[in-house]
Amino acid sequence: MPNFRKARSQIAGNGVGVAAAVHPSHSSIARGPGQQGGLGLLDKIRPSKPSQQPSPSPPTTIQASPTPSSAATPTRSTTPSPPPYVDASGRFDASALPKLPFRFDTGIALFAKRTPRPFPPPFLSPPSASFSDPLSTHDRSRAYVGGQLIQGFTNGDDAVFASDYFICANDGVGAWSTRPRGHAGLWARLILHFWATAIFEDALRQGDGYQPDPVAYLQRAYEQTIEATSAPNDWQGTTTATGAQLHYRRIERKEQQEPSNQQASETAAQSEDSSAPTSTPPADSQSPSSPCDTSEVEPVLYVTNLGDSQVMVIRPSTREVIYKSAEQWHWFDCPRQLGTNSPDTPSECAVVDAVPIQEGDIVLAMSDGVIDNLWAHEIVAKVTESLAKWQRGEVSVDWAVGVRGLDRQPCEADLYEGAGVSEDDDWQVRRRRRRDDSGMWYVAQELMEAAKAIAVDPFAESPFMEHAIEEGLASGGGKLDDISVVAAICRRND
Repeated sequence: MPNFRKARSQIAGNGVGVAAAVHPSHSSIARGPGQQGGLGLLDKIRPSKPSQQPSPSPPTTIQASPTPSSAATPTRSTTPSPPPYVDASGRFDASALPKLPFRFDTGIALFAKRTPRPFPPPFLSPPSASFSDPLSTHDRSRAYVGGQLIQGFTNGDDAVFASDYFICANDGVGAWSTRPRGHAGLWARLILHFWATAIFEDALRQGDGYQPDPVAYLQRAYEQTIEATSAPNDWQGTTTATGAQLHYRRIERKEQQEPSNQQASETAAQSEDSSAPTSTPPADSQSPSSPCDTSEVEPVLYVTNLGDSQVMVIRPSTREVIYKSAEQWHWFDCPRQLGTNSPDTPSECAVVDAVPIQEGDIVLAMSDGVIDNLWAHEIVAKVTESLAKWQRGEVSVDWAVGVRGLDRQPCEADLYEGAGVSEDDDWQVRRRRRRDDSGMWYVAQELMEAAKAIAVDPFAESPFMEHAIEEGLASGGGKLDDISVVAAICRRND
């Protein structure tokens, strides 16, 4: 079935819920009863239809107690000694972690409906206040928190992250752009940063015996983001969160050692002629039918979701959806969300699924800009067709240069960092795309382009339009929104 999306029909303003016409450029802010700013939206919007509000599934069996937050007050200064899992450029380095049997090869594609807003101080240095000051003091492309480079990339109000073992896509609620201290893009990016940090730190601490604790990681990220955006900084926002962590599990298998044909014939002949000399092993030796234990490993995906972004697992060999995460809403177009005044928390609302996968499976982390405009079967068709074209060699390795290339000015389809792509990051993107042996950059780009084509078409049929009509709301065409895609293929580590 198609998916419900974030509400564009209710926008919170000055602490009072306001009912407005459906509009694709705004999202609903879920507010708890009695919280800051008067009555929350949960008390004011649609009081006559409480039964129509979907009830999200309760958290699954994988739970964790909240981990105390350890984030320091954000500062623009650099740390004297970076953590061991950070490389020279400030990016997370998966090679510092214990090597797992499996890894991700990843690709990212982004389209923003509008240019991302610059991060506010102290996460970015403010512009120069005087013509006499050096202009280089305003570094718009290097966002920091607690002295560390903020991981991931910003795409409008979305944020994405991709590494060898973890991918995620967070969708900031755009209605916060109407608030004086609102910045949903910052919240989406900080949740992502602290989430990935918690995973890397715990994996490094546990070493070879590492076992993931998904809910605890997101809970810790949530608490640290609250701390980082509290006074004196005081930046408000909410975001959905969905991510997939690659791990593995051991499979114990019993194998029977069957006797060979020659051994069977010799045994039969010896039983007929008991006087014949034998070379049969002693009776107390291992019997051919005794079991022999062997141990194998298979990849397992820990999917954590809160809200209406989605993780989907596609098996190209059979062109089918192996798994997709269930969305969570308060009501139509208003998802569960983490942040200012929201009643939702990871420890109470996050859902975790452990999904066995296979080598060659493709894992997608997508914002609602994809699943609001494409049905699941369209996503499967586009992903498998793109991968097949890449594997047949029909796409140049240098596909990113030229028509799609980065020899032009950075635009919404490129990787943003804070407020734009710096020259260094732009070069890194070019280099990575040219070395895209797995084709995941191409797969992500093709999926993003397919969703974008529907999003900008006012006459197209879309999942968002269909569900808006089911709710009795006038809607047509695609939904213009930030479109974020992280594509990853599972590989065995050499």
